[in-house]
Amino acid sequence: MPSRPDIVVVLADDMGFSDIGCYGGEVHTPNLDRLAANGTRLSQFYVTPRCSPSRASLMTGLHPHQTGIGILTFDDGPDGYPGNLNDRCVTIPELLGQAGYGTYMSGKWHMAADMSAPNDAWPTRRGFQRFFGTLEGGGSFWQPHTLMDGEERLDQDELPADFYYTDAISDRAVRYVEEHQESRPDDPMFMYVTYTAPHWPLHAPDETIARYKGVFDDGWDALREQRMRRLVDFGVIDPQWPMSDRDPVVGPWHDADEHEWEAHRMAVFAAQIDHIDQGVGRVIDALEAAGRLDNTLIVFLSDNGACAENVEEWVPRFLALNDTTRDGQPVVSGNHPDVFPGPDSTYASYGRAWANLSDTPFREYKHWVHEGGIASPFVVHWPAGLPGRGAVRRQTHQLTDVMATVLDITGVDYPTEFADRSVLPAEGESMLSTLRGEGNGPSDRMLFWEHEGNAAVRRGRWKLVRKYPKSWELYDMDADRTELNDLSAKHPKVARELTAEYEQWAARCGVLPREQVLDLYRRSGNGLPEYY
Repeated sequence: MPSRPDIVVVLADDMGFSDIGCYGGEVHTPNLDRLAANGTRLSQFYVTPRCSPSRASLMTGLHPHQTGIGILTFDDGPDGYPGNLNDRCVTIPELLGQAGYGTYMSGKWHMAADMSAPNDAWPTRRGFQRFFGTLEGGGSFWQPHTLMDGEERLDQDELPADFYYTDAISDRAVRYVEEHQESRPDDPMFMYVTYTAPHWPLHAPDETIARYKGVFDDGWDALREQRMRRLVDFGVIDPQWPMSDRDPVVGPWHDADEHEWEAHRMAVFAAQIDHIDQGVGRVIDALEAAGRLDNTLIVFLSDNGACAENVEEWVPRFLALNDTTRDGQPVVSGNHPDVFPGPDSTYASYGRAWANLSDTPFREYKHWVHEGGIASPFVVHWPAGLPGRGAVRRQTHQLTDVMATVLDITGVDYPTEFADRSVLPAEGESMLSTLRGEGNGPSDRMLFWEHEGNAAVRRGRWKLVRKYPKSWELYDMDADRTELNDLSAKHPKVARELTAEYEQWAARCGVLPREQVLDLYRRSGNGLPEYY
């Protein structure tokens, strides 16, 4: 067995802060709960509010704009600045592969603008020795677009009849563990398992959906209260923080129409997460069978907060790829009570009310940098390296810290140059002392975010946050992490200091003012993207 630890990073897509069991949710997640019970949870870990930027920051230890992925990967102007992983960054697998690790990826990449021809932004060209998964950001779970094995595109018509993308990601991850143990048993491995679930469309096998029949019948109001109680009981949420109110555009459950349909939508969403957990369990079993589990650092997180997007805004882009099922049936799209999602013949999302439940106790969602958009569950399991089984750590960390932590525990140095190119200095700090229980509470370290003009900066107890194009708000995160009491008028000096810090960071990291991005779109003659 290798002396250096194996590393397995597992990433969910559009999963809320409180969806999994060990963070208060109703979803059956025994394997993730096992990792938490025998490992460590962070209560204040932050991601970005969108999938591509989070992946870029996670893999490089830089802020998204520094990597070339400011928003998404669409090759349509300034949207992603320009939406392609650039050559000024170096990835975790590039560094670990050079240090003797086997490097494997199974799942969603979403960091290349050009998905038609192999290029320097593909995972196979950025350090992964083996890759199975999709280059694109989302789509059907039954017939995913841009599905690759290495650099070979797989034919949807040749997929097995029972193909389900979440399970295929897990199966390939298990295969990588087994093959690495057989061919390189004395070498450490790095594996990135990156699911598209539970991102819309709501697709899951019938038998798993049936497991959640009745689970959500009490509705979003009662379930938010129940989640809040569990989060407090688990020590994840401070009891002095009141839960945010129900989203103002969402009505009470008892006034909602079509209760059966609404509960079914959330049941499919839960089933999607259930399959992630099943896959994590199979990966754990494979590591255990290989005798590698004890010295494997496993990290689980989500790429952003829950998604309140109305799927109709995105349907034209995705149905242009898959408007019929594999057996030729038309795909019915939209969030309507006459469409019960789950099978491949449907294309739907779970809606704002359930996203509000997923982000309990916070407000806002994916896209925005209030806590609901950027607070993520973060579970770490490493029996050989971490004490404190079941501990909850409250220090603040963000995605840039993952690379720093991985390099810290593997003994690999971050370079100034890689493959004959200069790379930007790393932005993160190792989380190892936090995970070991050394120190307590947030420090005065600065954390920053920007996405589509939505911006935030956190320093210790203070968080300055803006929902574009509104004004800055200021919150005391020690007393009010659910962001209910704006103190910007009461503490104008703090707000000015943090605004200045944000502006300096934005200029250093290449963040374009939102007005400039929108102006570039208008001048291009193409109009604004559909989601503006």
